[in-house]
Amino acid sequence: MHEIKFPFLEHIGGKLIRYEQGSAEVELSTMPYHLQHLGFIHGGVISTLMDNTGWYAAVSNLCEGLTSVTMEIKINYLKPASGKHLRAVGNVIRQGKKTSFVKIELYDEQNLVAFATGTYAVLEEKS
Repeated sequence: MHEIKFPFLEHIGGKLIRYEQGSAEVELSTMPYHLQHLGFIHGGVISTLMDNTGWYAAVSNLCEGLTSVTMEIKINYLKPASGKHLRAVGNVIRQGKKTSFVKIELYDEQNLVAFATGTYAVLEEKS
């Protein structure tokens, strides 16, 4: 299992807090610049956290020399997020030779606020 840093995720304040075979968890302490015009967490912040969490879960199942990229992600925003702490949890539902299918849940404090499914392509890493 290999871990890769994401400059964009780090730039917005996201942190990988759990990374094990088939699952990952990313968290974010929200700041005023994460908000949209009504004072809720911007959907782009939520989608970034969810996509990165799904990717970490997908690559956690791969052998050395393989990586992954997002093919598709479908996010359902269940209710607005406005808390000080977001946590995304991703779990691989099915691992194939060419794709990983991942379920991602996003919590605002302890409340589920978004649910996603993502499909990640398995690729050979380029040196």
